[in-house]
Amino acid sequence: MRARWEIAKLTPHAGMPLVVALVAVNAVLGLLPVAFVVQTSVLIGRIPDAVRSGVDSPAWGGLVAVFLGSTAVLLAQQVLAPAQFALGEVVARRVDGYAFDRLMSASLRSPGIAPLEDAALLDELGEAKQRLESGWQGPGDAYAGLLALLARYLQLVGFAVAIGVLFSWLAALGVVVATMTFRYGQRGGLRKYSNLLRRHLPDRRRTWYLRELSTSAAVAKETRVFGLAEWLGERYREAYLAWMVPTWAYRRQVYLAPYLRYTAFGLLVTSAVLGVLGLTSSRGGLTLTEMALVLQATIAASRLGDAYPESDMSTQFGMDALTSAAAFERGVARHLDQPGSSSAPTPSSLLRFDRVGFGYPGGTRPVFDGLHLDIPVGKCTAVVGLNGAGKTTLVKLLARLHDPTTGAVRVDGVDIRTVDVARWRRQLGVIFQHYLRYEATIAENIGFGAVEHADDRVGIEEVARRAGLDEVLAGLPLGLDTPLAAHMRDGVDLSGGQWQRVALARALFAVRHGASVLVLDEPTASLDVRAEARFYDEFVDLTRGVTTILISHRFATVRLADQIVVLEDGGVLEQGSHQDLMRADGRYARLFRLQADRFNEGMRS
Repeated sequence: MRARWEIAKLTPHAGMPLVVALVAVNAVLGLLPVAFVVQTSVLIGRIPDAVRSGVDSPAWGGLVAVFLGSTAVLLAQQVLAPAQFALGEVVARRVDGYAFDRLMSASLRSPGIAPLEDAALLDELGEAKQRLESGWQGPGDAYAGLLALLARYLQLVGFAVAIGVLFSWLAALGVVVATMTFRYGQRGGLRKYSNLLRRHLPDRRRTWYLRELSTSAAVAKETRVFGLAEWLGERYREAYLAWMVPTWAYRRQVYLAPYLRYTAFGLLVTSAVLGVLGLTSSRGGLTLTEMALVLQATIAASRLGDAYPESDMSTQFGMDALTSAAAFERGVARHLDQPGSSSAPTPSSLLRFDRVGFGYPGGTRPVFDGLHLDIPVGKCTAVVGLNGAGKTTLVKLLARLHDPTTGAVRVDGVDIRTVDVARWRRQLGVIFQHYLRYEATIAENIGFGAVEHADDRVGIEEVARRAGLDEVLAGLPLGLDTPLAAHMRDGVDLSGGQWQRVALARALFAVRHGASVLVLDEPTASLDVRAEARFYDEFVDLTRGVTTILISHRFATVRLADQIVVLEDGGVLEQGSHQDLMRADGRYARLFRLQADRFNEGMRS
């Protein structure tokens, strides 16, 4: 009942006029079957007299009138059933739209990305998304199904009243109890079944991933070249059976034996009612009309103990979707912090990682353990290290996508957790190694660097030129207004190196509109050797006067930086200029020479 109450609270989001109309339709659909049973019972009761009196008698005319009335009731049911479905669909889509807005709002609400890297929360998010995206058995269907119960239970009340008034209130009570016992078995079993499915959310999420992998165009080339079709099919089968085998066993447990008990009880009660009805009728205690009405009402009420296709599955699994959405919202709320009490300062002297400790949830060891690092303002600091040293994590902490577990990131001595996060991020122009390739125009892709200034066409053209996009734009049909998606009209797709320049222009546009810290995470990962060399020749001019943090695993590309930081084992191993570190002949020097030797060997070969 608590879950149904949560669904009922969605009423304001369904639209009151629609809800009223759907309630009215369901109420009428609940009363019409009762009216049909009454009409047909009267019809049966009048048949003997009409037959004796002949077709020209008033009795025959009354029989025809009742028959036409029964036909009208039946036709009304047939007309209203599509109306019930249509109104239910509109209501369901409105509620689902609200639920999807709520889910999107929750996913965007946290200032960091920790909720979207939490496996348990991702399970809940995946469950809610799947229901909402499919448009089947989501919160909207649950709400429409909840209103559809009105028709079913009005029928049961109507049949019970008919049995009680014409025959016996004790018999009416027995029929209601037997029907609701069946309903308890149906809904109780379904509830237990859905709870089991929720316990298997991680396994089910794996099957969703494998299903998407098998049908995605993005991976079609590799799956065919490497012959992965059979492997994918087998992995999908294993993942599917991992949760379906226990589900099948549990479903038999919650349905089979209880169903036999409920059937025995219902059969006993219904047989007793019908037996007493037959005995009473044989002694003249009931007219033919009354006997027919009680008989039909008893049978119709008993059938109401069966599953309701229009509401049972949708209310139960729609409840699950709502439960998952609410669980995700609560999880996100745990990651919300208090808004900063001060505006973000413009860095004037120093960015400092002050004894920072941090580890990802579920990780076996911390990424940083007492990291101390000073980044001078207005200079270029290159951060290098082996894979897993924490280079990208450093950027996430600076951008407050995560917060340190110990220590603090400070700007001119101020802990960035105490300042407004949105204003602080406006101080940053960040291009991550895995930057987004938006299916939008080039101008929009660049303008997203400072979206509130996206109408600065002159600025977009300027940073596009500085990022080296002149030749690319000259060959495009619509220039900056060309969509970057081959499936769109007049759209194109760019090479990896061209996309990287678009991403760089996005960061430069942020700098143009106030960002004072430029962070480039592996900015040349998609460039060939010559393009990479040209990029770094241009880099000094592009970033002059800007506090720049350059993340790279290529030691040869960071020589122009004012200082180079080598990360290892959760801290700073070495720090200094290229010349200083080469003279020190430490880890940086050895790795630099190793990469240079490999590069020279590759060039000779």
